[in-house]
Amino acid sequence: MNKIRYLLLGVMCLTALSVWAQWQWTDKDGRKVFSDRAPPTDIPEKNILKRPGQFAANHRAGPASAASAASDSAQGAAAPAPEMVASAARPSGVDKELADKKRKAQEAESARIKAEQERILKARVENCARAKQAKISLDSNRRISRFNEKGEPEVLDSAARAAEMVRVQSIIDADCR
Repeated sequence: MNKIRYLLLGVMCLTALSVWAQWQWTDKDGRKVFSDRAPPTDIPEKNILKRPGQFAANHRAGPASAASAASDSAQGAAAPAPEMVASAARPSGVDKELADKKRKAQEAESARIKAEQERILKARVENCARAKQAKISLDSNRRISRFNEKGEPEVLDSAARAAEMVRVQSIIDADCR
């Protein structure tokens, strides 16, 4: 039974020590901030009033420390609650979520752009293959017919064949690189 009491006493002492692990600093508005986390990097060193482990040093000074502690508590009553100030001082999870959303949006945009580029490349390859096949047909000097605007078949004469050769060659030059 004694061992359990000593164990509980030890646990309570360790718990009490963790309460003393507090940071204290003055923010840019002159308010005192109490937190269990270090102040942000934009807080100058001179504004840090207390660090974890300075409790014993602060309370060895005697009555002057007690007076300053009393004035600190009086100022703390006028300032917002320490939890609210500490949570406002450190970055919230929303920033991390926002960064994740931005990163995912950028990844989705880059994936969309890549898919569009692949689609365009595939279309160019198909156009190139069709143009090469059409050039082979035009070079063969066989009779070639096509349908006009009315849907009637017409045979290409030498001028139409030459115009079609120029058109097919421009497609080959553009898409077959």
